[in-house]
Amino acid sequence: MEEDRDPFVNFQEILRLKRYAPKTIASYGYMLKLYRDELKVVNINHFDYQRTIRAIITINEEKKFSRSSQKQLIGAVTLFYKEILHQNINLSAIYPTRKKHFIPQILAKEEVKNIIVKTKNLKHKTMLMTCYGLGLRRSEVLDLRINDIDGGRRLVHIKNAKGNKDRIVPISEKLLVLLREYYSAYKPRGYLFYGIKHDRYSETSFRNVFTQACKRANIRKNVTIHSLRHAYATHLMDNGTDIRLIQELLGHNSIKTTMQYTHVTTRSIQNVRNPLDDWG
Repeated sequence: MEEDRDPFVNFQEILRLKRYAPKTIASYGYMLKLYRDELKVVNINHFDYQRTIRAIITINEEKKFSRSSQKQLIGAVTLFYKEILHQNINLSAIYPTRKKHFIPQILAKEEVKNIIVKTKNLKHKTMLMTCYGLGLRRSEVLDLRINDIDGGRRLVHIKNAKGNKDRIVPISEKLLVLLREYYSAYKPRGYLFYGIKHDRYSETSFRNVFTQACKRANIRKNVTIHSLRHAYATHLMDNGTDIRLIQELLGHNSIKTTMQYTHVTTRSIQNVRNPLDDWG
């Protein structure tokens, strides 16, 4: 009978029917497995506030979750009770407080160029240039497939990105030339950048590619692969690109997310006249 089915399985089926992104379903499934294992029950037919709070606190401590992972765990549990038991539960007491605002370190154009130029492996070089040249997230680079590249129109179709959204991004002639050279050398099938047995390239391996590239370029800033996306956005803003267009290119839902780059762009800051310059 339907009542006897595992409610966690039912929950994942509901998310699939509601067209949640596969990565979101997998992530929520993992979080709920941790929650169920901590509660030591399979069927949950009512919400126990204290028991849930204790379970989430214990999971956070044992897994040493980051702020974002804690939010995801709370979100998964909250959505589960809403969809399966039709209960709107309030876990605000353990919701992470607003994180401290910080300005990320931005790679200069010459630093990005140095990272890419000093990467001699053709596949690695193409991956890094694709990440920067299209302003992509790490996962978006690795999810690219051959048919997503429209060389004739010089466009790239980014599919099922964060928030289960698609977007179109223009591709530069320099990147297009490199992609054609890469395709000729590697003959990819399916995934544009493949790993073992033409499967999706490993995120850990891509992270290592970037780390080694930064060492060769003697980059001493505290940066990650995502810094290439930050650099793309900031350099567009430095060039005077409209912020609404940058929002579309990055796939941000809110203009507020894109506005963070106004704190690091040098276009306006470098034109500010310092009071010391007025001294005779």
